[in-house]
Amino acid sequence: MDQVWRGIAVEENNLQVQMSTLRRALGDGWIVTIPNRGYRLNVPLAQATPPQLEGMLVGKPSLAVLPFTNMSGDVEQEYFADGIAEEIITELSRIRSFLVIARNSSFTYKGRSVDVKQVAGELGVRYVLDGSVRRSADRIRIGAQLIDAQTGLHVWAERYDRELKDIFVVQDEIARSVIAEIAPAIHHAERLRAIGKSIERLSAWEAYQTGLWHLSKGGNRDLDLGLEFLHRATTLDPLFAEPHAMLARGHLSHATLGGGRPLDQGLTLAEREARAALRLDANNASALASLAWVASHRGDAAAALQQAQKAVASNVNEPTGYLALGHVLVFRQRLADGRSALGTALRLDPRGPSVPTALLHVAISHYIGRDYEAAAKAAGDVIAAYPDFPRPYPYLIASLGQLNRQDEAGAALLRVPPAANVYFEFVTQTRPPWHRPEDHAHLLEGLRSGGW
Repeated sequence: MDQVWRGIAVEENNLQVQMSTLRRALGDGWIVTIPNRGYRLNVPLAQATPPQLEGMLVGKPSLAVLPFTNMSGDVEQEYFADGIAEEIITELSRIRSFLVIARNSSFTYKGRSVDVKQVAGELGVRYVLDGSVRRSADRIRIGAQLIDAQTGLHVWAERYDRELKDIFVVQDEIARSVIAEIAPAIHHAERLRAIGKSIERLSAWEAYQTGLWHLSKGGNRDLDLGLEFLHRATTLDPLFAEPHAMLARGHLSHATLGGGRPLDQGLTLAEREARAALRLDANNASALASLAWVASHRGDAAAALQQAQKAVASNVNEPTGYLALGHVLVFRQRLADGRSALGTALRLDPRGPSVPTALLHVAISHYIGRDYEAAAKAAGDVIAAYPDFPRPYPYLIASLGQLNRQDEAGAALLRVPPAANVYFEFVTQTRPPWHRPEDHAHLLEGLRSGGW
């Protein structure tokens, strides 16, 4: 009790009640008592997933990577095909939001013609990734496909052609490429799966995904809904770190959009949620990224850069670290480096909640760099995709003003939604702490030229 719940009041009889409930749900033999120690989950590996455990599939996405098929007829390519699958399993296992079946279990299907739904049922997974390897002379072709085993539909498929110079380099490259594409594909599929359910019927994972979907919309109403669903996720699963990390992002957005709470209050709430996530997962990249945003929004660029770099180092496949890094670099006038980090964030999750903010910062980088044509186009593209997102409007109008295209700036002013008017006041009445004085003066100059 002291090891698990240090400093928290948990009574032994409450623990016994929970164990009794679990035993009734799982059936005889699944939980055994170890005298003077505690309890053990006793899972017979050879047994098929019992019907009582099918509900586990409502949690975080589960995935099995089957051994890739060697299509070359060359026994030596068998090792290469196995190596590709093993590298993908290793890299996927680093992503904490996935449950990935270990190699020893998924490789029991090697050399067998299998039905994806049967594999998913036997391993208790929602998604199955399989692929093939074919070699011709000094070139190799790898095909991979990700299947939603519950529907039988393809979520993602891709083919890779490479020169086979260094076999291990090619293995690593292909594995990284596959991870970069299937991770956002799974997250997108999970959001679509959760959207439309009433909040009372959602699991913690589904509430989290629905919250992310609302955050990605960019408007104040969706921001409020996103916070509501994320709070629901933390209530349903108090040990789930990711909702706390994204709540931090939500509180930051609420404060910096100008229509929510005061900035200092929003930053305090964001830091609290980020640290709650880190208590549950000390290497949570999203939480570290949120601390970078908090430091930046308080005007501490050095601390923000350090936290953003820690976020990237903790998980190179997590887009939020690169997004925070891009923000910090752009406002420190390291514009090319900032755009590079933002580009990585967009490649890692091209349909996630980070997209509008990443695209906005690309526009900001062009404006700070005085490439007003590029800034106007980038800001206009964000508005076209996310019309309720207030932040691009000032940069569109300022860019058009700098280009002496006052008629277009005036037309853009007429399209500004009410929520963006509040944001204009937020960024113009006082200098936001993450703006350098000269960058803020530059923005005001463009806005005045654009007719604001």
